Amino acid sequence: VKTSSNPDEIAADAAESVRQAGYSKIATLVLPADVSWGENSRGAESAVAIAAPAEVEPARLQQAISMLQSGRNTMIMIGGRQVSHAHGLALSQIAKACGARVVSETFPGRVSRGAGAGVVERLPYLAELAIDFMKDVQQLILIGADSPVSFFAYPGVPSSIPPADCEELVLAGPDDDIDQALAALVAGLDADAIVPDTYSFNPPEMPAGALDAAAIGAALAQLIPENAIVVDEGITSGLACYPMTASSQAHDWLSLTGGSIGWGLPATVGAAIACPDRKVICLEGDGSAMYTIQSLWTMARENLDVAIVIFNNAKYSILELEFARTGARGGKPGPKASSTLDIGTPNMDFVALAEGMGVAGGRATTADEFIEQLRKAIDTPGPYLIDAILR
Repeated sequence: VKTSSNPDEIAADAAESVRQAGYSKIATLVLPADVSWGENSRGAESAVAIAAPAEVEPARLQQAISMLQSGRNTMIMIGGRQVSHAHGLALSQIAKACGARVVSETFPGRVSRGAGAGVVERLPYLAELAIDFMKDVQQLILIGADSPVSFFAYPGVPSSIPPADCEELVLAGPDDDIDQALAALVAGLDADAIVPDTYSFNPPEMPAGALDAAAIGAALAQLIPENAIVVDEGITSGLACYPMTASSQAHDWLSLTGGSIGWGLPATVGAAIACPDRKVICLEGDGSAMYTIQSLWTMARENLDVAIVIFNNAKYSILELEFARTGARGGKPGPKASSTLDIGTPNMDFVALAEGMGVAGGRATTADEFIEQLRKAIDTPGPYLIDAILR
């Protein structure tokens, strides 16, 4: 954090803030009012060179190779900032070379998926399922990911997911050179010539009948355009859509990386501005949308090429689920708590909200209506909102 003291320092201070932020940190530059309106007589600064991520030490790489060659039940978990297309292919080669399992953490920031992507499993969200998923793992190699813990705490359920006797190695942190680490593992295991397992374009059949999260996931899998970006704040509904879209056209999937609510619509704005040549599809919960609904106005103002799907079930389903799993009051909230989880009194009209901020939209109450709306949203340049009624 730095405050510029006079206008002549602004350019140099700005350049230094970029350098300090570097690969993954945050820098804050404060400009007092009189500094910001003053004239900078020194002119522009030269572009700043950002330091490359740190290489992983040879000793750690060798330890990982030894673990992978040990014959023990080994899992490689990748996560953090990004699981790129190249990462997925390299991980599949490594897994086939030594029999390891490769998984991503539940919510990595960005994952390259779909046809042509390497086959990488995903750690389940629910703690009990995640614990069962890892119950036989003897060795865990972490790449860009922390050792997994449950998203919430539950009575009688361990918060740490790996088995207590599991040996763990942090091979690379999120700020380390993951490309270098994976390349070294491929070379060290003589896996260069191994053909990785990849997904083919093989989506589920187009849905019909009632509209639910599974129907939306199937329609998305069929219709996601190649090279699209999917921003997922669908919460409980998004969890259902993720596995169904594994064999869709190639795309990037952006996930919630913490516990905040309302990040999806602003992140969609950011993705669309960063990649104006790519369609952005936002999967958004109704309750989450209301935290940052004004993002729709920005989408209209900037004419961003986005399709927004609102999972409208008139309640905070994730909070209802998590309340039940704590066992409090027998898993059933009382009248006051129930009223805070119910956001259907009155029901929100997201089409009207969108149109009031300049975004066209339509409503879907059946799978057929949703397919029609999704085709329209994808084919229409600019922003379009679908109010998907799940009741």
